Amino acid sequence: MAPITVVEGRRLALSNLEKVLYPATGFTKGEVLHYYATVAGVLLPHLRDRAVSFLRYPDGPDGQVFFTKNVPPGTPEWVTTAEVPRVEGPSRMVLVQDLPSLMWSANLVTEFHTHQWLVGTPDEADRIVFDLDPGAPASIVQCCEVALWLRERLARDGIETYAKTSGSKGLHLLAAVRGASSERVSEYAKELAVEAEKAMPRLALHRMTRSLRPGKVFVDWSQNAARKTTAAPYTLRARPEPTVSAPVTWEEVEECGSPGRLDLRATDIAPRVQDYGDLLAPLLDPERAGRLP
Repeated sequence: MAPITVVEGRRLALSNLEKVLYPATGFTKGEVLHYYATVAGVLLPHLRDRAVSFLRYPDGPDGQVFFTKNVPPGTPEWVTTAEVPRVEGPSRMVLVQDLPSLMWSANLVTEFHTHQWLVGTPDEADRIVFDLDPGAPASIVQCCEVALWLRERLARDGIETYAKTSGSKGLHLLAAVRGASSERVSEYAKELAVEAEKAMPRLALHRMTRSLRPGKVFVDWSQNAARKTTAAPYTLRARPEPTVSAPVTWEEVEECGSPGRLDLRATDIAPRVQDYGDLLAPLLDPERAGRLP
């Protein structure tokens, strides 16, 4: 029987704590839960009021991996949910609003993915995101080059940009925006991706065509569509090791000279938060949100 833990007055059954989920490092489910509890202070603000999709991997990244958007069966009644619009009709999704709901979700063994809008204003995007995905032999080094170009280009439009690792091979760029629909943000993001390809034709690519991607960085602008979700800041990823989609400084991006330079794992994050705080905190300040031209 799973041990019962009380988190801020909520009773949680946390199961299989000794189960190894990342065989390459021996990282257990208990350590996954400990990680999420440790980073809750910086993670929760980026989840709050956003419908959450879960990428679940209950037997580790080498086992079955599946995406859950609707409220999972057995969800406690105290977990907040919300009806969200979908192309195929509205559905009900989980909101991770507090530490108990975070730990309940983490017990399912999840990556956390969110839309670029809040549940209260689904018709208005409050984020723009670029997913920079390298095609071998390109690596995160080339992603950093493209990221620096995009940072300067966005700055010319008065939009301040922040970077985080994808937790996989690439890099994510994020900025807070206001006053625009997801459709308009997508159009703008595509315009910049096309500009990047024109400015750096040997390095950047705005099309998903697989045959074009070797040696280049795909500037994926499509995740700004209202239906799309992106890995949330500080989420663990279902990779061979417990890597994290973690914020990085622009100095780290500028100095990235080797493929493994920005690999960040669960054990790296608490010391970084201690040193830097939440590098993505400005995204949460409405006064710092930019307006699209």
